[in-house]
Amino acid sequence: MDVLTIGIAGGTGSGKTTITKRIIREFGGDVSVMYHDNYYKAHDDMPYSERCKLNYDHPDAFDTPLMLSQLRELKRGETVKCPVYDYTDHNRSNKTVDIHPAKVIIVEGILIFAEKELRDEMDIKLFVDTDADVRILRRIVRDVRDRGRSLDSVVNQYLTTVKPMHEQFVEPSKRCADVIIPEGGNNAVALSMVMERIRAYLRKKGERKDG
Repeated sequence: MDVLTIGIAGGTGSGKTTITKRIIREFGGDVSVMYHDNYYKAHDDMPYSERCKLNYDHPDAFDTPLMLSQLRELKRGETVKCPVYDYTDHNRSNKTVDIHPAKVIIVEGILIFAEKELRDEMDIKLFVDTDADVRILRRIVRDVRDRGRSLDSVVNQYLTTVKPMHEQFVEPSKRCADVIIPEGGNNAVALSMVMERIRAYLRKKGERKDG
């Protein structure tokens, strides 16, 4: 199956999801999305108190081989059952969600460029580059409002793991990007270029099909 695979990476709160949503809004059913966050490893063997202490910003926190396998299945035209992560429980839930094959697949996550094998599956690699102060404020709002976290826990996690892991793994992965987008979804020029690239691909794919 001929598929355009786009990786969208960047630090926590950088605006990755804003760009993803804009693409979905523009192209609808031609796009399917895989979120790296859904592929956090399951830790059913650990009590909640221990799961709270894990480093969720290290590449080893993710079941990337499963994501890679399911991405390849999607690209072959197969529907996959993606795991669902429960942020309030710090563990993978017992639910799954179907991701259907599409002409364009977006892979989104902070560390998707850190793994070469996963990175090599992507045709276009975008890195959303946003100021650290803006990112931490966005993360605090998101985790407290949407994920039921306390302010103290979010700040502590940011200082102990998020910030150092960003500097060790996320920031260096920027060198693997084809395009760096400052200020994420607020960068209308960069977003327009990305949209036009997708539009051109879909147009060409339609022409091949018609021909």
